[in-house]
Order: sequence, then structure tokens, then C-alpha cells
Amino acid sequence: MYTKTLNFVENKRLELSDSQLKWEIFFKRLLIVMSAILVLVIIGVLVTLIQKSMPSIKSLGIGFLWGKVWDPVQNIYGAYPFLIGTLLTSFTALIISIPFSYAIAIYLGEYNQKGWLSDLLKNAIELIAAVPSIIYGFWGIFVLVPIVRSLEIKLGVAPFGVGICTSSLVLAVMIIPYSASLGITLIRMVPSPLKEGAYALGATRFEVIRNVVLPFTRTGLFAGVLLSLGRALGETMAVTMLIGNTSAIGNSFKEIFFGPSNTMASVIANEFNEADHDLYVSALIELGLVLFFVTVVVNLIGKRVISKASKN
Repeated sequence: MYTKTLNFVENKRLELSDSQLKWEIFFKRLLIVMSAILVLVIIGVLVTLIQKSMPSIKSLGIGFLWGKVWDPVQNIYGAYPFLIGTLLTSFTALIISIPFSYAIAIYLGEYNQKGWLSDLLKNAIELIAAVPSIIYGFWGIFVLVPIVRSLEIKLGVAPFGVGICTSSLVLAVMIIPYSASLGITLIRMVPSPLKEGAYALGATRFEVIRNVVLPFTRTGLFAGVLLSLGRALGETMAVTMLIGNTSAIGNSFKEIFFGPSNTMASVIANEFNEADHDLYVSALIELGLVLFFVTVVVNLIGKRVISKASKN
């Protein structure tokens, strides 16, 4: 009887193991299929962009990238003003947002993890991420534009109000939650023995944050910055409403920064429905292709920096 019971239990264990093994194999294959589909979608997007922009590539050549004139009436297309507008707007917004993102992450991750103020700030960050971009555009028009216009008058530049400066300020507010939320999570994951050991040696909280917390989380914090930059590069509606939408580019940095401009995303959004001939449409699609490659290059550079930082 005892032997039969053991055999029964052993058979059930083997059956359970076989069932678990089948589910494990199924789950692994499902993950592989989903990953392959994602890769195929990205490749499909790239192939579509290249295919649809071939007329523009053949007609305009590499000069499309540094051409400074965008005149659809005369079939003259240059992406340089939009490339400058995209990069300048995104990186300016990133520079403005980093101190606020890190300050929020350090405060909620280290100084004040619980309590009503912590909950209020976390809810505010989530709300900032959830607000539609067009709402930020309206806020920028009615609040930021008059402020920037008065600043431009004091600086002696043309008081447009709209432009790269205004767009960068709105973008900075929009991308703060991405790096801040990731930073809060990473800082709270720092092992307690590391911090307790530093406190035991007589370190202050500031010294613990500077010498223990930030070095331990620097790779993840930079990944959050990279995520914010990707969000800024692709933003369309808020930037379209506030950047002025012109292909002209100023002669000095002050004129470029405070004057109206355009980004690749905003010019596509503004003009795609109005494109009335094949070369015009193809040039706009080629702008999308350039934006695609800019995003990929920025991410690759960021991955390289993260890899080097993690090794050090």
C-alpha cells in the first residue's frame, strides 16, 4: 500500500512537472513571437518611410538636410531650419527640466517618502503626465506668450512671444514627470545597508545622497533623461501652437532662440494635408524619416553613455 501511494505521488509530480514545462515553453515562445512582431513593426515603419520618401531623396539628394529654404511653390525643400528647431527646442527643454526632475526625485525618494505632501506631489506629477498636450498649448498661449513677449522687449529683440523659447518652456514642464517618476523609483531601491553604513561613518544626508545614492542610481537617472528627450523630440501639438511655424531662421543665436521657428513634427502636422503634389508629400515624409533617424541616433548615443557609466 505504501509503495502504491509513493508511485501515485511520483506520477502526479511528473505530470505536474510536464504541465509546468509545457506552459514554460509556451510562454517563452509567446514572448519571442511578440518581440519579433515589435521588431517587424519598427522595420515596417522604416521601410514605409524610405519607400514613400524615395522621390524626394532622388530629386533633392543629400542637400535636403542642409538646405535653408522651404518653398513648396517653387519646389525648393530644405530641412535645416526644422532640424535646428527640433534639436534646439528639445535639448533646451531637457536642460530646463533636469534640475526640477532630480530635485523632485531626491525629495520624494529620500527626504519625504510618505505623508500628505508626498502624496500631493506624486499626484501632481501624474496629473502633469496625463494632461493632453493641446491643453499645454492653450496654457502657453495665454500665460507664457505674454511673459516671453515682455522679456523679449527688455532684451531688445522682436517681441513675437511665440518661438523656440516659449516652446522649450512648455516642453520642459511636459517632460518632467518621465525622469522624475523613474528617479523616485530608483532612489527608493538603493539598498539600505549602503546608506546606513555611510550614516554610521558620520556622513550627513547630503553626503549620503551625493556619494551613495546618486552614484548608485546614475545609470537609471540618465535613462530617465533619455526617455524625456525622446518625448520632447516627438512632441507635436503643443510645439505647433507655440513655435510660430515659420521656415525662416535668424542670423544670430538670440534671433533663433527667441524668434519663431518650426520643428520637423510641427511642419508635417501643419502642411501634410495641404500637400498638393507628389514631391511635396515625399519631402514631408522624408522629414519624418530624418526625425526617425535623429531619434534613433540620440537613443544609441544615450545607450552608449549608459553602458560606459555602468562599467565605471
